Amino acid sequence: MYCVGDSLSGMESKVCTLRGGECANMLYVVGIGPGGPAYMTKEAEDALWESDIIFGDTTCVKLIKAYYPHKEYDITITQDEKAYCERALAESEKGRCVSYICSGDSAVYGAAALIYRMAEEHQIAEKQIDVIAGVTAALSGGAVLGAPLSGDFMVVSLDDRQTSWEKIERRISCAAMSDTILCLYNTTSEKQYHTLRRVCDLVLEYQSEKTVCGYVENIGREGESYKIVSLKELKEIEPDDIATIFIGNSETVEVMGKMVTYHI
Repeated sequence: MYCVGDSLSGMESKVCTLRGGECANMLYVVGIGPGGPAYMTKEAEDALWESDIIFGDTTCVKLIKAYYPHKEYDITITQDEKAYCERALAESEKGRCVSYICSGDSAVYGAAALIYRMAEEHQIAEKQIDVIAGVTAALSGGAVLGAPLSGDFMVVSLDDRQTSWEKIERRISCAAMSDTILCLYNTTSEKQYHTLRRVCDLVLEYQSEKTVCGYVENIGREGESYKIVSLKELKEIEPDDIATIFIGNSETVEVMGKMVTYHI
């Protein structure tokens, strides 16, 4: 879909066909999935086509720029995400159609919540913000592994910059105690390697060391790989790059070299 009056030459958008309204003053918060356009929803693709300018970090922009070369880009070079979100909102306030892109889903550890907070502080109308769903790593990584999430599951980030490690531990223990499948984000770096060992120890208090687990590296990108291991083996693994880790439950098995949870 394109906006009426839009073209690959960069003509400004006037009417938004994605929602049937005006594109002016619109800020799309777009989840682009794990990789390039092949992993994006049609809705996300339409939002990017309709945008006058695209905001995003270096990795996200690299994944999509070749497919939208005519667009203007504002690539973040700061760790101040709040200021960057405010800049995207300010650009939409100028009457432009803006997309703020995030890997995976923009509302799952993405920028959507922060943008709503900034919009509220600056009294920007809610109708000017539209969150576009993307395929988060739990789903795209799960598909690589097989079908590990067919039962109840919990997604937990091991990044303790915004959530205390004590709270993270409680959530992991509750999941393990209730036989809930775990999907772990932000598991890399030396610090996170040691916290992964701690996670395994917490789960081992309630689950067998033979519990089927798996991890996927570089989902949807060059070098994508996966491995299925036991919970005991997972404790000794140091994942490379951006890894998403899955810890099964009592119903999870290895079938045909894949990780599968039978939820009956």
